[in-house]
Amino acid sequence: MPVESADELEEILGYETIAVVGCSSTPGKAAHDVPKYLLDHGYDVIPVNPFADEIFGREVYDSLADVEAEIDVVCIFRPSEEVSEIVDAALERDDVDVIWTQQGIRDDEAAARAETANRTVVQDRCMKVQHRRLVA
Repeated sequence: MPVESADELEEILGYETIAVVGCSSTPGKAAHDVPKYLLDHGYDVIPVNPFADEIFGREVYDSLADVEAEIDVVCIFRPSEEVSEIVDAALERDDVDVIWTQQGIRDDEAAARAETANRTVVQDRCMKVQHRRLVA
């Protein structure tokens, strides 16, 4: 079952390194403003977007496989129909503990695969909203 409780969400928000798949370079888009908020609140945000070179003054990676740093959380800002492929890429890594799909994004089958692989899953929730509610 995907995480629902405040205690579990708060624990996840204690992780430090978040790879944001679908991170946007366009201010005003949630896929830009949410990761910027997380960066401003001390998280190590790793942008993943094959169509950008730099976001927030940080190197952008084409895919999760290209990220050399350790990743705690994969935050997904892509349409629900793309989640399965992204989850599979996250499961190929040994370092990803949590897969989090942003508000309005979910794939129950991919979530079940991730949970079977002992990963924690959060679906259809905004990290910024949950951070403000539970941590800030």
